[in-house]
Amino acid sequence: MRILIASDIHGSAFWTEKLLERAEAENPDVMLLLGDLLYHGPRNALPKEYDPARTAELLNKSKNRILCVKGNCDSEVDQCVLDFPIMAEYAAMYVNGHRLYATHGDKFNKENPPLLTQGDVLLNGHFHVPEISLFNTGKNICINPGSVSIPKGGSAHSFALIEDNVVSIMSLENSGVIASNDKWLV
Repeated sequence: MRILIASDIHGSAFWTEKLLERAEAENPDVMLLLGDLLYHGPRNALPKEYDPARTAELLNKSKNRILCVKGNCDSEVDQCVLDFPIMAEYAAMYVNGHRLYATHGDKFNKENPPLLTQGDVLLNGHFHVPEISLFNTGKNICINPGSVSIPKGGSAHSFALIEDNVVSIMSLENSGVIASNDKWLV
């Protein structure tokens, strides 16, 4: 299974177009969005081409392959313009016998993890910095794809891609690999 993971779009039509171009090139089975789709939030500057209505229109074109969880900037009014559900705070799916626990990251993250078993993978955004790391005494891995539109900490506009046992964090700016781990299943 090929999974594209993205987070923190924050209403940028420009970066949404870039993400969807990469999704077309990567051809994932699922696009897993980790929240904060339309609103930029009070602590963030306006992203490039801030246009929540256009962002929703663009995302709706891929509705059949999107699985999404709610971010701290997402609201019920956002759901009114999106053709796919966004109001669940987490989603779980199984890949190669391991559970992927997807959440935004404002409530559950590696510092405050949900109930996980050995080998489970925590996927979260929220911090706007890409990361692949072991935590919970090496029992679990955390994958943060970074932010599509408002990267922080000097990071690039990014997303993650999981295929088989390889996870890569990729730049939306130049298609380069920012980080990779071929042993993400612990």
